[in-house]
Amino acid sequence: MNTAEHDRMAEEIKRLRQALEAETQHCLDVQRQLDRTYADFEEFVSTAAHNLRQSLRGVASYSQLLAETCSGRLDAESIALLGNIQDDAAKMQSLLTGIVDYWAAGNHDVAPTDMDAVLTQALLFKDKLLAERGAIVTHDPLPAVMGDFATLTKVLRHLIRNAIEYCGTPSPRVHVSAKREHDDWVISVQDNGPGIDPAFHDRVFGAFKRLHGKEYPGNGLGLSFCKKVIECRGGRIWVESAPGSGSTFYFTLPPAD
Repeated sequence: MNTAEHDRMAEEIKRLRQALEAETQHCLDVQRQLDRTYADFEEFVSTAAHNLRQSLRGVASYSQLLAETCSGRLDAESIALLGNIQDDAAKMQSLLTGIVDYWAAGNHDVAPTDMDAVLTQALLFKDKLLAERGAIVTHDPLPAVMGDFATLTKVLRHLIRNAIEYCGTPSPRVHVSAKREHDDWVISVQDNGPGIDPAFHDRVFGAFKRLHGKEYPGNGLGLSFCKKVIECRGGRIWVESAPGSGSTFYFTLPPAD
């Protein structure tokens, strides 16, 4: 290589290095802007949720107070209207909680997490539902995985609640188990409900997508929350089911060991 060729190559290398440095700086600037935007939006969501909750609590409290203080003076239609107000306020509070949970899903740090303890926590608030439906929840020994305790509690809570609420049999039965497959643990939640047509297996995980009418409670965010949590950690979630044979929801998580 002669001197002229060497100089041209050196100049080209210098130009490419300068271009790379400029592009790197641009990417850093964009990332900082995205971080600021995300932080601003996170603050907006938190503040809006707080204010909305406060207003909804006021609607629920004042309508309840009105029903109590005017007891005996209201006709049946007025009592029914107050009941509708209270029911809708409760639904809006549930929807708001679901939206905030969905927004925050995947933003938590992971650590070794005992799924037995997660299941125990998930079942604590189920006492009333379990008693009302005569539901039985059983489980095999569950492993320790990498995840966030509070978030995984909500995942099991949603899956178990769905299994119980949508079960058409007099005594819903839910079984939680786990098996090791390659580098992951596969957690399963099996029920004895009516099952789901394979055509709707993907639809059930969509935000605000519901297969049932208003006769069933819910806001259509539970399973989409589960999907976002699991996939943000590099896992998978899916359902295996057919009409009349119950459903089994599966999700994968990395082991803690």
